[in-house]
Amino acid sequence: MSNQSGRLLSLDMFRGFTIALMILVNNPGSWSYVYPPLLHAKWHGWTPTDLVFPFFLFIVGVAMSLSFSRRLERGDKLSQLFGKVIRRTLIIFAIGLFLNLFPFFNFGEMRIPGVLQRIAICYFFASTIVLLSGKKWQIGWTVFLLAIYWILIKIIPVPGYGAGVLEPKGNLCWYIDSHLLAGHTWRGAPVPGFDPEGIFSTIPAIATVMFGVFTGDWLRSDRDKYEKVSGLFVAGNIGLVLGIIMNIWLPINKNLWTSSYSVFMAGMAAIFLAMSYWIVDIKGFKSWTKPFVVFGSNAIVVYALSGIIGRITIYTKWTQPDGTTISLKTWIYENLFHSWAGNYFSSLLYPIMWNLILLGLMWILYRKKIFIKV
Repeated sequence: MSNQSGRLLSLDMFRGFTIALMILVNNPGSWSYVYPPLLHAKWHGWTPTDLVFPFFLFIVGVAMSLSFSRRLERGDKLSQLFGKVIRRTLIIFAIGLFLNLFPFFNFGEMRIPGVLQRIAICYFFASTIVLLSGKKWQIGWTVFLLAIYWILIKIIPVPGYGAGVLEPKGNLCWYIDSHLLAGHTWRGAPVPGFDPEGIFSTIPAIATVMFGVFTGDWLRSDRDKYEKVSGLFVAGNIGLVLGIIMNIWLPINKNLWTSSYSVFMAGMAAIFLAMSYWIVDIKGFKSWTKPFVVFGSNAIVVYALSGIIGRITIYTKWTQPDGTTISLKTWIYENLFHSWAGNYFSSLLYPIMWNLILLGLMWILYRKKIFIKV
């Protein structure tokens, strides 16, 4: 745990906004009634929902830059930093596995990849690049990761399908995951054996973290605040344009985490952070942003609790007087919201309720200056 000193409030706001959006899109009252913008793109393309995960990784990179610079300035040795990186990587990965196992702990069918697992792996490799190389090499590694992924997914033939297949079945990511992670991938994937947080597509996801690192370097420079925010806007728009151009040859695709997706979403993240920086750190409008700052200050706790509570409400069931079985989630959804709000709006109100409940819990920690870190 730590206090709030030294934190960039705009980054906490951005992190909190992303967490709130994640809860909103991951926990509808009914998956049969979800407004289209709150669903992932079916395959190629993107929706607002597809912003969430790359925003998390981008934020990891920004925070990494700020944290490493502070620790190096106070005299921490490289070995100390690496020790912390390894420890944090293992803890985040372990929390991800725990959430995948909860509540049945069926190790035989455990999904190995996951959101936190990818964050942990990307954090480790991005940290290694940052700690062992200078800025030019960091840029070089980022370009290399994007380029090598693009080249390999296009030229390596998949047995029975050929090279360059970018459909759910037959692409290189699917082939690697279905062989190396057989029986341990996400059951909700577009096709069996594929995992959106799989092995091969983690390569360009590391680049997403590196874009965040470069942004953090920019924010901690000696430039004035107005130059910083304008630079973020410019860089963000360049990322959007490059991503759209790359999309011509390699479609923007969250499931495959294509290089075009990585660049495009880094541009989006830079623009969102620029807006947050302008609102909080330049204009000083902090009161209405407080809920997001509170969420962002204990992001890992909110993420874990949302996953645990979500599963508890789904798997807590009982038999009703008419003999039908109902889950706690369905009971809450139907009795508190669906009975009066209609299909789609009630489905939206359900995750809003959980956002407010979790916000209340996090506000208690925030007021006590308790900030749980791993």
